[in-house]
Amino acid sequence: MSNETKIAFITGGSRGLGRSTALHLADKGVGVVLTYLQNADAAEEVCREIESRGGRAKAMRLDSGNTQEFAAARDQLEEILRTTWNRTSFDFLVNNAGHGSHSMFAETTEEDFDRLMDVHFKGVYFLTQRLLPLIADGGKIVNVSSGLTRFSYPGYAAYAAMKGAVEVLTNYLAKELGGRNIAVNTIAPGAVETDFGGGAVRDTKELNDMIASTTALGRVGQPDDIGGAISNLLVGDTHWITAQRIEVSGGQMI
Repeated sequence: MSNETKIAFITGGSRGLGRSTALHLADKGVGVVLTYLQNADAAEEVCREIESRGGRAKAMRLDSGNTQEFAAARDQLEEILRTTWNRTSFDFLVNNAGHGSHSMFAETTEEDFDRLMDVHFKGVYFLTQRLLPLIADGGKIVNVSSGLTRFSYPGYAAYAAMKGAVEVLTNYLAKELGGRNIAVNTIAPGAVETDFGGGAVRDTKELNDMIASTTALGRVGQPDDIGGAISNLLVGDTHWITAQRIEVSGGQMI
């Protein structure tokens, strides 16, 4: 890729891991387009924070679980790229948007299952497909998965299954996009202190302590642990890394 400003498109970039990733990338000189679902104020706050640091960022609303929005989203992204960076392409796609859903296997409803599927797998599949013509040759894609595809906690069967599907998809994307020199990898976070799943890991001391006790580095993850890892994978000299599942968990449940 050339020395022009690189641009990242981050789904779910208004909070949590997406927000941290956006800030880390901006600090490395990357332009950012981030999506949000409901909280426009939070998304604009991230953009203002990036701009206060000398970067450039734009926010756009997108329901990552509604494929009917993807064509218009691509058109909006094209317009943002043209008017903000005078570009017709972007370099880094981070499929991060998601939500938690805790229910035991026997109690999971079809509605819960379908929403998880729509956001965490179907949305990733078809949004990436829709945006593929805009990704620059030599670019990189990161799909965010979960440590729960390696270790198991009761109540996350459906969620983890969707993430497992994304990990398989990552390998196929790496194979099929290799001819365009696009590297595709999975980042799999362990437990992180965010508002994900109602903030249970962050706000429940007993749960936090239990996870810390089963983690090699002795604590629960922070958003910057994940945002820093994603940004380094995208911006660093890591292009020979592709089709990999990289767990960022501090050694949880090893």
